Amino acid sequence: MNKITAGEAQSDGGEAGSARLAAPTAEVDAVAARMVVRVRSLMIISGLTTLLAIAAVVAVIGYRVFCAADGGAAATTEAVIILPKGARVVTSTVADDRIVVTLDVAGSTEIRTFNLKTFREIGRIRFAIEP
Repeated sequence: MNKITAGEAQSDGGEAGSARLAAPTAEVDAVAARMVVRVRSLMIISGLTTLLAIAAVVAVIGYRVFCAADGGAAATTEAVIILPKGARVVTSTVADDRIVVTLDVAGSTEIRTFNLKTFREIGRIRFAIEP
């Protein structure tokens, strides 16, 4: 390799010199084009993932607002709960989504728990005195 000093003139080398310069720039352009394609595909994947996440959040909010809410007007429900003969209701309370009824059945205490929406019995506790 010849070292060129500041005073010497450089020749452009004609066609051979321009071909040598064109090859590295074409290679750099190809690498840059591949990098642009990769970045573009990563941005598309990132955008679609973000769009999917936003759609999931909106779907959950919509479900909770429209499906899980009790609604504006309270629905009236009527039910008849049959108690044992001679039973007397001592107390009744509402806790969360349950109705708790304390009964006096022939001298023994019994607690029955019902679902507030369906009025189905979901639990029963009987108290007895040891002999």
